[in-house]
Amino acid sequence: MTAQARSTTAPAVAAASRRRARGTRRPARVAALVFMITATVLWLVPILFALYVSLRPVEDTAQSGYFSLPRHLTLGNFTDAWTQSDMQRYFLNSVIVTVPAVLVTLLLASSVAFVLSRVRMRYTLTLLILFTAGNLLPQQVIITPLYRLYLLIPVPEFLSENGLLYNSYAGLILINVCFQLGFCVFVLSNYMKSIPHEIYEAAVVDGASLWTRYWKLTLPLCRPALAALATLLTTWIYNDFFWAIVLIQRGDKRPITSALANLQGQFVSNQNMIAAAALIAAIPTLIVYVVLQKQFIAGLALGSTKG
Repeated sequence: MTAQARSTTAPAVAAASRRRARGTRRPARVAALVFMITATVLWLVPILFALYVSLRPVEDTAQSGYFSLPRHLTLGNFTDAWTQSDMQRYFLNSVIVTVPAVLVTLLLASSVAFVLSRVRMRYTLTLLILFTAGNLLPQQVIITPLYRLYLLIPVPEFLSENGLLYNSYAGLILINVCFQLGFCVFVLSNYMKSIPHEIYEAAVVDGASLWTRYWKLTLPLCRPALAALATLLTTWIYNDFFWAIVLIQRGDKRPITSALANLQGQFVSNQNMIAAAALIAAIPTLIVYVVLQKQFIAGLALGSTKG
């Protein structure tokens, strides 16, 4: 009789405990859902407002204000922004700067991370800290000495028309690589440490060289991390405005972020056309994210699992 009572009460106790657990998790889930909805709304409101402004004629907003119902919507601001700011030239400049900077950064960061995580040597932790510490330095702090260096350091003519790093694509690529390298080394080194060591032991037994272990073994396993970093680097370097204004003198060499400044009048600014130009400039980063979406999401959990 006692055994029968235990057999009947045990499922009831387990069911009650599950109900209590669900009851305690429910407020946390509701709070998380409310937080996500609030964050999404706060993130979407500026974008939707910029889209709303870009679709309104400038005369309409001048008479009724930005926070008013439109009389009619138009795509004229987008065509005017494309033609008046010569955006196709600036798009090409952004591609010339962004693509080499992303590729060089990932190549250098992956090689340094491989050495720090898979090659036994002294002071690896110190070197990793040095690479990471470079990201803690504000860009504005070094602008004066960096500007003077760019005016003094000579480079071959095929990299710069004036023979200097200043006012050249090479100088802009170099500074972006330097500032993004530390973060990429930190992320990739942690990801490479999560790769099972037995794989490298088997490769050494098979006679794989250090270069083979890096190029044919490590890099294919790091595709999610490389894709996630490529997405982030493309967004950061493409949207850079500070270095392009400081280190590029000629307007026809500046990237797309500088094209928006060309639409800024001395006395009157067409904010509707500027909003349309900003939305056009954001299209390439959206395309990169859509193309690398699966790899980017997979790379968000870098190093969270072994194997």
